[in-house]
Amino acid sequence: MISAFTGQQIRDAEQPLLDSGEGAVLMHRAAYGLAQVVAREVKSRRKLAGASVTVLAGKGNNGGDGLFAAAFLARRGMRTMAILTAGEAHPEGLAAFVAAGGRQLSLEAANVEELAVLCAGDDVIIDALLGTGARGGLRGASAELAAALQELHPRLVVACDLPSGLDANTGVVHWPVLDADVTVTFGGVKAGLMADPGEGCAGRVELVRIGIEDALEHCRPEIRRLASSDIGALLPDPGRRAHKYSRGVLGVVAGSPRFAGAAVLGVHAAALAGAGMVRYVGPREAAQLVLARTPEALWETDHPGRVQAWLLGSGVDGEEQLERARNAGASALAHELPVVVDAGALSLLPQRCPAHWILTPHAGELATLLTSLPSAGEVEVTRDDVESRPLHYVRQAAELTGATVLLKGATTLVSSPSGVVFSQSDGTAWMATAGSGDVLAGVLGALLAQSTELVRHDDGAYAALGLDPADRWAALAAVAASVHGRAGTLASADFEGGPLTASAIMRAVPRVIGSLNAEYDRTRP
Repeated sequence: MISAFTGQQIRDAEQPLLDSGEGAVLMHRAAYGLAQVVAREVKSRRKLAGASVTVLAGKGNNGGDGLFAAAFLARRGMRTMAILTAGEAHPEGLAAFVAAGGRQLSLEAANVEELAVLCAGDDVIIDALLGTGARGGLRGASAELAAALQELHPRLVVACDLPSGLDANTGVVHWPVLDADVTVTFGGVKAGLMADPGEGCAGRVELVRIGIEDALEHCRPEIRRLASSDIGALLPDPGRRAHKYSRGVLGVVAGSPRFAGAAVLGVHAAALAGAGMVRYVGPREAAQLVLARTPEALWETDHPGRVQAWLLGSGVDGEEQLERARNAGASALAHELPVVVDAGALSLLPQRCPAHWILTPHAGELATLLTSLPSAGEVEVTRDDVESRPLHYVRQAAELTGATVLLKGATTLVSSPSGVVFSQSDGTAWMATAGSGDVLAGVLGALLAQSTELVRHDDGAYAALGLDPADRWAALAAVAASVHGRAGTLASADFEGGPLTASAIMRAVPRVIGSLNAEYDRTRP
């Protein structure tokens, strides 16, 4: 599992070493790691000798890291330039840079465009303007330089610790920000690099160990991201004597005569994700299409037989189908069953949800939900609000509703009511297509239905991930998000990385689950 931390947690882990006089050692480790990544990236494109690098250097320690890294690169034959954006720089870092033959220029309001054009053609730009302790974004000429470079599309941008203007704790971005192709972060991954919009500015994230990692092991991560091995450990595992009922029965109230496709996709995705049986509850018009795609499903108009979890809301439209969803939700509440609450059912929530109810809104739906909650006060939340501060709002929604909340997006965030947050970013932009969310709801519903009987483990597995058993629902939702994202990526690869449909995502789900299971079986203790 990848753990991400706040800037303060990183600084607290560094403090004992700083107090013992090892600050210079930490900086040299960080700078050397940064230089190694830059060298590798440049060598993948051209010869290192003679290649050009410009460091955008602020006056603090982040600028010092960048200057020391450039000094290392100069000694390996690169042509190095530093743009000092504050009229001053980290003294030792600048001295090492000059001693290695680096050229320095000072940024002024009058030369912003000239310097932007000068360094935009370099082989690599190192963004070392602001570090984790910065508050707010770039200002003045530094902001103008970043904006100008963003328009010029440099060949390669490497961010030092994090892109300047990105909040290390939240992922909030204070524009302008120079988008990085690679972010080299030190000691521990910063939470802002695993939550949008920050993750979208960071490119690929590489972690350089600097000697504080043991201290961070004792910290509660701000954000967690499941790796393949974690997902394999948490996936259901049917035993030799399993049968359709022990494998999990999912009830689905989805679709309508107008939006029958949502029911078709949700039911079939649940079947492909391993549910032993799916009971569809809905109108005849939708049921005919559901059964044509998934003849294994059962159709019920009302009062279905025993189920172990519910999926409610995808494509639900019209009072008759809304009433079915309302009744199923009441039954689930009475029998303490887990529920996926999607789309049309988000308006049917009880006053307080249990943690095993998992809400799956996109940003617009979450904004509507938060605005409608009496406990949120008379505050209107907009889609733009949610998209600019998703980590804040997903946590708020989980706290106010009592439910686990899965906020769909390029980076999907899942928050437990306790505040534990998972971040998964396994998909492709081509997954932004009609019906993709219905497939995710079906996958999640299938995992919930199987979760009571077919897990590989007891609560000890969650403890091994540093989780309280009460947060298992958030972990399971993160598993579903990852399976869904991986299925989209795999399906797109079948089309040479091109566009795809929700049906293509759905067809790839069994392959993803199979490969994760196989990988886990090969590597488990």
